[in-house]
Formats: sequence, C-alpha cells, structure tokens
Amino acid sequence: MNLTQVKCLGVFSIFAVIGFGPISPGCLIGMYIVVMRPFWFLKLAQNLYANHQLNNALENLKLAKNVRKKAFLFLFCLFMVDILPIPVTPVIAVIIILSRPVWFYTLVINIYKKGS
Repeated sequence: MNLTQVKCLGVFSIFAVIGFGPISPGCLIGMYIVVMRPFWFLKLAQNLYANHQLNNALENLKLAKNVRKKAFLFLFCLFMVDILPIPVTPVIAVIIILSRPVWFYTLVINIYKKGS
C-alpha cells in the first residue's frame, strides 16, 4: 500500500462519516472532476497507481466515445442513490483505492484526454 492510498482511505473514511446526510461529498467532488478536469486529480491517480502492474492494458482497451458524459451520469445516479441513509460512494471508493483496477485508471486517462 502506498502513501497515496493511505491518504485517500483517510479522506473517504471522513466522507463515510459525514455522508450520512442528504449530500454525498464524494459524488459532488467526482462530478466536479469530470466537468473541470483539475490537474491535481490526474496527479493523484498517477500516484495511486504508482508501482502497480498495468501490463500495458491501457493500450489494448477500446475506449468509449463519450466517457465524460457517461462518468458524469453514473456519478449523478450514484449521488441520487447516496441520498439513502447508507453512504454507498465511500464504500465503492475504498474498494477502488485498495484494489486499483485497471478500468478505473483507464477511465481517468480517458476523462483527461483532449477532445473528449
């Protein structure tokens, strides 16, 4: 586990506690990231996947045409589900942080591609 994973787990632990209200901070930040594409999140993802075996999987995957729209819609739907008294977003985030799936890194790279 790298330092970025530990920091992200700490942040989403806090989000899990404060996420018991009607607003999901994780989803709101996610929607902001998809729309505004801040440089800090790209660096965070690169640090999260440092020393991770990607096995050139990024080159072999077919990329979706409207990644940003689909990611935003998914986060919006997750935001709606997160209104329930059980925070779902932090649990999903913890799973992604611990397992570091290739599809998530591919999604981040596609969100930050020019022209998308």
